[in-house]
Amino acid sequence: MPSTTLTLGRTIAVTFEPGDDFLTELSTVCQDYGIRQGYLPMFVAAFTTASIVGTCKAVEIPAAPVWDQVQLEAVEAVGAGTLAWDPQQQKIAPHLHLSVGEKRRSATGYTSHLLGATVDFLAELIIQEVTAPQLLREPDPSMYNVPLLRFTPGTRPGEPRA
Repeated sequence: MPSTTLTLGRTIAVTFEPGDDFLTELSTVCQDYGIRQGYLPMFVAAFTTASIVGTCKAVEIPAAPVWDQVQLEAVEAVGAGTLAWDPQQQKIAPHLHLSVGEKRRSATGYTSHLLGATVDFLAELIIQEVTAPQLLREPDPSMYNVPLLRFTPGTRPGEPRA
């Protein structure tokens, strides 16, 4: 089991505006602050729309990831996740999970990986920057090409991996 001690950097509070694309704005904040890695210990949000991983179809291989998505509207959400660098695309690669309740369906709940969302009236989050080691998100061919978190102990962002 790979593990390492994290060296933490800045802590940044962010609020989003109604109509913002959540993942686009998160990427913009990271770019504006020069954040290439970190984590979101928790966030709260109201989304007009949210796309999460899910399906109503039979899953042929239960151990394989599901690539389908479920579209939800008018939800309240709480979530958390990690931020790593995607070296192939040269951009931040968030991995966020959230639990949402649909307001118009008695707060019926869903929990899964966030694929996209549009902010309703609020989204508030804290970004905790990680300055070392380097966190990367790379597809793993042996795991259905799921982009997995990788780190190299003792490296700093921008240094080559051993």
